[in-house]
Amino acid sequence: MPNKTLLIIFLATALLMVGCVEQPQPKAVKAVEKPKQTYVAPKAPKKNIKLKEVEDENFSSEYMYPKAKKQEVAKVKEPVAYTEDINPAISSMSNGECIAMIGQEKFDKYSQMYGGSSAALKKCKMLKAM
Repeated sequence: MPNKTLLIIFLATALLMVGCVEQPQPKAVKAVEKPKQTYVAPKAPKKNIKLKEVEDENFSSEYMYPKAKKQEVAKVKEPVAYTEDINPAISSMSNGECIAMIGQEKFDKYSQMYGGSSAALKKCKMLKAM
């Protein structure tokens, strides 16, 4: 046991000494000088351009700033209550007609899916209306 403690103390002291020794610093690298960029002005245009005078005789404040017109609000019609009996020929459909139209398997499937034969009849009416 004394050997272990001595070893630990020796290692700690050695690490302390190594950490306190001055480390060599890397040499500073000289910055590379960039060549100066020279700016070349563009050549003058070959044509001699003369500016035209603007005539503002056709200015109209009514055209530029029109007065807001009041728009008439269209009256909304009252919604018509939805009734299933839009077409009397479709409204009086029986189970037999519906089964003949879509088949027994689909009728059973719609009855089970929508919770009753009345829902399947409603589906048949909708398909017939299309």
